[in-house]
Amino acid sequence: MKLDARRGHGRAKISSLGTYVPPRLMTNSDLEKMVDTSDQWILERTGIRTRHILEKGQGLSDMATHAARQCLERRGLAATDVDAIIVATVTPDMMFPATAALVQDKLGAKGAWGFDLSAACSGFLYALQVGAKLVESGAQKNVLVIGGDVMSSILDYTDRATCILFGDGCGAVLVEPAEEGEQGILDFAHEVDGSGGVSLNMPAGGSLNPASHETVDKKMHYVHQDGQAVYKFAVRKMAEACETLLDRNGLKGSDISLLIPHQANKRIITSTAERLGMKDEQVVINIDRYGNTTAATIPLAMQTAVDEGRLKKGDLVLLASVGAGFTVGACLLRWEF
Repeated sequence: MKLDARRGHGRAKISSLGTYVPPRLMTNSDLEKMVDTSDQWILERTGIRTRHILEKGQGLSDMATHAARQCLERRGLAATDVDAIIVATVTPDMMFPATAALVQDKLGAKGAWGFDLSAACSGFLYALQVGAKLVESGAQKNVLVIGGDVMSSILDYTDRATCILFGDGCGAVLVEPAEEGEQGILDFAHEVDGSGGVSLNMPAGGSLNPASHETVDKKMHYVHQDGQAVYKFAVRKMAEACETLLDRNGLKGSDISLLIPHQANKRIITSTAERLGMKDEQVVINIDRYGNTTAATIPLAMQTAVDEGRLKKGDLVLLASVGAGFTVGACLLRWEF
């Protein structure tokens, strides 16, 4: 192993974790009553059994505030200790102000600044890198990195190709300076391929196609996806991003304690693990419980690993994602709490 063993100064680490999913469950059986599909078909092709759905009248800021509070309570910090808030999402409460501003107010994080980041399913990893760099530079001490989406708000529940895939949820981590002897966040590999934008998007609601009767009638405010194109890209690029980090750090798949991937499709995850030479016990899969929660999948999977006793201090962890854009992200870190 060639892992950098520099002292903690100048490094960032994840020091706490908080998550939230709404209590309402939508099962595959529920979807059978809404669209032409079946529990068996969904389970075989995606690995999903249930997903959580946020009640109407609530927004991402509500879930994000829950997750952030839990994260801070576990660390023993007050909201006023937070320096910055980064929210990764494609389903903000509204176009502006940023959901980060709404969360700052609901938390009572006086003195904190923040912003939203849009990178779809890779959003959490992109926000994690930004937060880490703020800490590594010495500019900030405590950065809340939040990934969450209310995908049910942009789904067409008459489109069986997309509505079966997604759920709602949110996760938050605290990024702060590593202590002496800790490694924390070690390396990143990110990429954007904008030519894939046509394959997964929400066509209306922005400046190109502002809301109108026509955009609503044409269902342009919902997720539109070319499933085959997305699947092929994700299978290839998730593994490639992981290989880039492993090669750069002199590691093999067998050196990784845990792979925590974006939960979009069980087949994508297992294909990536096989290519990296990883065993089942090295991989976290919880898509059966939550579906694809977009920017929330990785922190939710972190929580699953913690709950199952599979993640402990000192573990070498690999995070990976592919999302609309197309966006690609991977992160190598040492779990430090």
